[in-house]
Amino acid sequence: MFYDGYPKYVPVAEREEKALKTVAKLKKSRPDLAPVSLQTNSLARTWWAKAWNKNLESYADYAYRISRGRSYVRHRAVVHLGLKAGQIEALVQGGERHPYEVTVHIKALPKDTWTALVDSCAGQIDSLAELIEGRFPKALSELFTAKGSGLFPTPQEIRMSCSCPDGAHMCKHVAAVMYGIGVRLDENPSLLFSLRGVEIEALISTAISEKSERLLQKSGRRSARVLDDDVSTLFGIELETEEPKIGPAKVAASTSTPAAAKANKAKTPTSRKKASTRAQSLDTRD
Repeated sequence: MFYDGYPKYVPVAEREEKALKTVAKLKKSRPDLAPVSLQTNSLARTWWAKAWNKNLESYADYAYRISRGRSYVRHRAVVHLGLKAGQIEALVQGGERHPYEVTVHIKALPKDTWTALVDSCAGQIDSLAELIEGRFPKALSELFTAKGSGLFPTPQEIRMSCSCPDGAHMCKHVAAVMYGIGVRLDENPSLLFSLRGVEIEALISTAISEKSERLLQKSGRRSARVLDDDVSTLFGIELETEEPKIGPAKVAASTSTPAAAKANKAKTPTSRKKASTRAQSLDTRD
């Protein structure tokens, strides 16, 4: 509703209450609903979320417009945000009765850019271990955030749309969704790799391969089991290994050969003698 060409002011508490009611209503028909809810007063807690927001704000195209969505995220207006490879679908509760539909498309990371990133990370074995543990290694910061050659998208790689009547390229509802993506990265950093259409497993494989090669260079006599233990310790994963097996014929031979039978027979009288001596001792005590 507009007054004198300006939208009616809606108090923050009223907007938040309206958003919560929308979530409760939508959950009845959409069990997959995923509203954005901040765990703290901060829009971003981890390096991933902070880097995402900083990347967007660093571009002149977005610097001013994206800030308009901060209030919406803080007050739970993003009632749904689903993220998959290259696409974000969201619902944002505005001043109208029904939430607005927002869609954001992000281009996949160019193959040559991803290949260059993987190659650059090959020498960062310790940093990759931190990455897999959910922490972000500072050593990889410049690689991942470099404009045009890092993981984070440029404005030219992002397309967005909103069902609201605002004709701006980035309305406040879209801006709220962009900040909402940062919140999702706080919860699960690996979503950034999925969003750009690449697999973090490629980095892990490179790290494991390099680790194995380095260990082999240090000592050519180290067994595969030792290498597996080192890799398991580094990455916190268990690698399946096969235990040595003894065939049925071998087992039978170890217990039924003439020599074994003779040895068992020789032990029998001695065992009986010990048992008899112990029994006599007990009788004497009684």
